[in-house]
Amino acid sequence: FSDSLQRFIMSVPTHRQCNIEIQNKSTMFTLMHIVSGSCSSPLPPTLSPYENGNALFIKKPHTACGAVAVFTYELQHVSTLQFSGRVAVMFSVPYDFNFYSNWYAVGVFDMDKACDQHLFDEMYNKSEQRFVRGKAKGPSLAYRGSYVSIRATMSDSYQPVLKVAIFKLLSPFIAHILF
Repeated sequence: FSDSLQRFIMSVPTHRQCNIEIQNKSTMFTLMHIVSGSCSSPLPPTLSPYENGNALFIKKPHTACGAVAVFTYELQHVSTLQFSGRVAVMFSVPYDFNFYSNWYAVGVFDMDKACDQHLFDEMYNKSEQRFVRGKAKGPSLAYRGSYVSIRATMSDSYQPVLKVAIFKLLSPFIAHILF
């Protein structure tokens, strides 16, 4: 390589990661994390009502790829211990910002929805059914399911922060005002 090309290559930021902050602001649901994939600092397995958790997903070192993942938490009713659905969060932090953008999505699925590559593909590529998706530089996301509502924001950078808050649904009137 020439010296100028080498300097250019060294100046391009290659570190990609996504820091996740999740808050269970509901009074009735415990969130239970289903493990799929790997990350540098994993999500907590359970978030009781009013608990917070963090995770850090980092790209594979020395590769031209980004940091992408989908993760889920099951909604478990505190008093009945019955499961009411599965909260899903998807994000994509690309390696090459010349061709791609940071994307994220949140939603609630049935209990039989697996947390796998198919779920990631659905939330990244398919039409929005049971979830909402957006670019990180756009407005925050708001999703309203049958039992909970989800609010999420994601910064638009090489190392973004994705913040997710889950709320127990209020009465239909109050929920309508909030959304």
